Amino acid sequence: MSFLYFLDLLGTAAFAASGSIAAIRHRMDLLGVLVLGMVTATGGGTLRDLLLGYSPPFCLEDETYLYLSLAASFAVFFCHKHIQKMRSPLLIFDAIGLGTFVVIGTGKALAFSLGPLGAIMMGVMTATAGGAIRDVLSGEVPLILKKEVYATACLAGGFLYVFLSKAGVPENTVALLAATCVILLRLLAIRFNWALPRRSGS
Repeated sequence: MSFLYFLDLLGTAAFAASGSIAAIRHRMDLLGVLVLGMVTATGGGTLRDLLLGYSPPFCLEDETYLYLSLAASFAVFFCHKHIQKMRSPLLIFDAIGLGTFVVIGTGKALAFSLGPLGAIMMGVMTATAGGAIRDVLSGEVPLILKKEVYATACLAGGFLYVFLSKAGVPENTVALLAATCVILLRLLAIRFNWALPRRSGS
C-alpha cells in the first residue's frame, strides 16, 4: 500500500465518520447515517473525477472506498456514545478529511497536467464538496460558506503541495507536509476561533 493510498483511505474514513455524526445529530435512521457518511466521503472525489474526465470515478473503480465508508458509518452508528466523549468529534474528523483530500485531489490534478491554479482548485473541491453536500442534506449552512477558516486552510495546503512538488521534494514528504498544514490550520482555527473578515449588511 502506497503512502498516498493510505492517506486517501484515512480521509475517506474520517469524512464518512463526520457525515455519520452529522446524521445522528439530526436524528436520522441507520440508512440516513450510511447515506450521509458515504456521500460525505466520496462526493468531492467523484465530482473531481467527473470534471477531469476520469471514468469511472475513483470509488467505483476501487470499491474499497465504498466498503470503508460503510464500515466507518456503521462504527459511528453503533459506537456513537463513545465517540461523543471526544471534544468536537465532527470538526476533528472533518479536519483530518480536509487535509488528506486536499493532497489527493491536488496530486491527481497535477498528474492530469493541470496548471498550478487548476490543481489547487481541484484539491479544494475534493476536500470541501463532500462536506458541503453533507451540510446541505443535514439542513445546515455549509462550513465553506461560514466565516470559519475552512477553504482557506485547503488553499494553503494546495499551494504548499504544488510549490513543494515543483521544487522536487519527494512525493511522500510533500503529501505529509501539505496534509499536516491543512489539518493544523483547521484545528488552530477551531481552537482560537480564527475567521476571515466579513462585512455586515445594511
